[in-house]
Amino acid sequence: MRLVKGFKVSALVAMAIPAMLALTAITTLADASPSRTTALPGDPSRGATLYAQNCTACHGANLEGGIGAVLNPIDKLPGVANPLDPTVLIGIITNGRVHQPGDPRQKDMPLKGGNPNLTDQDVKDLAAYIIVQNQINPNSLPLAAGELAKRTIFWVSIGILSMLFVTFLLAQYNMRWIARRAAARRR
Repeated sequence: MRLVKGFKVSALVAMAIPAMLALTAITTLADASPSRTTALPGDPSRGATLYAQNCTACHGANLEGGIGAVLNPIDKLPGVANPLDPTVLIGIITNGRVHQPGDPRQKDMPLKGGNPNLTDQDVKDLAAYIIVQNQINPNSLPLAAGELAKRTIFWVSIGILSMLFVTFLLAQYNMRWIARRAAARRR
């Protein structure tokens, strides 16, 4: 392998090995961080049935909203950091929500959506259904923080290494082009 004058293969290897070790260490640390994914509070398929029976009049058949808030993608509520937090959803469904300034809709949410016959498990199933419908891939939970960091580091590393390789190839081509131009001028 021919490299630029003064740049040896051993120097390239000497830079690549520590870089790979550093990436491995970073991904290991990222994987060791605590995971924040939580299990669903209930059964989403049962929640779909309950939603169709109790919630479509206000929130729409496809969670698109109407009288009630849009549930997919879920409306941001003032004072609520994560509206898809199971505790927040269960609290709003169970206790209702009085309209507050900044709310996307003007109507209050009644206790248990106006159906006092809903059990605590029914409310949990409804919350699980809403969470699943707001996920990009409804068949899986969101990635854990460590796994997301590992994948991000991996793909960024691939991109950086690819750019370095392309830069090296372009430099080699340019050096040959410059040498040919210089030789042509000497003639």
